[in-house]
Amino acid sequence: MSHFYGTLQGARGAASRCGSKRSGMETYCASWEGAIKCYAYYNDKEKQDWVRVEKTPWHGAGENVVLYEGAIGEFIPLNRRVKK
Repeated sequence: MSHFYGTLQGARGAASRCGSKRSGMETYCASWEGAIKCYAYYNDKEKQDWVRVEKTPWHGAGENVVLYEGAIGEFIPLNRRVKK
């Protein structure tokens, strides 16, 4: 059984992919103005599933900005986090 599971829907129909704790799962949703990249992975140190969501360039357009990195299901926007 897969640890991570992803789906997408586009003009050519639906597709799905699976990822393991070891492989993780990486996705992109892009336009000519940039992309959003999501990377789901198992954080060995925290013993939890984590995700990193970032804006990223696509075909030379866009910027690199991390929007969120942390446990899946425990979303706290970066601008609301308290530094320890």
